[in-house]
Amino acid sequence: QVQLVESGGGLVQAGNSLRLSCATSGRAFSDYAMGWFRQAPGKEREFVAAVSRSGAGTNYADSVKGRFTISRDNAKNTVYLQMNSLKPEDTAVYYCAADRTYGTTTARVDSYNYDYWGQGTQVTVSS
Repeated sequence: QVQLVESGGGLVQAGNSLRLSCATSGRAFSDYAMGWFRQAPGKEREFVAAVSRSGAGTNYADSVKGRFTISRDNAKNTVYLQMNSLKPEDTAVYYCAADRTYGTTTARVDSYNYDYWGQGTQVTVSS
């Protein structure tokens, strides 16, 4: 069992930055690849970014490439999402999730691969 708690969301103006954090507890953090997903009102949950167990592998949605950076600190059991140049269309509830994958460089994009989910943190970007 893994517990995940997101933080760092808030209201920002377009062009500004936010850093989301996801603190985990329970089973060994390094056993899990980690991902960030988001869900805007009236839309389905979508993939944002993922990082492998080792941190060496990453994946990003095309909509955030070059603006968002995912990272992890295995010593602190925490995954981060640095979001720069935010746009109003980035407004959503952001969720972190844990993927019990055996590949150390695997960073999967499909939500059905993820075993545990946080409660989410709201990010609102005003124009």
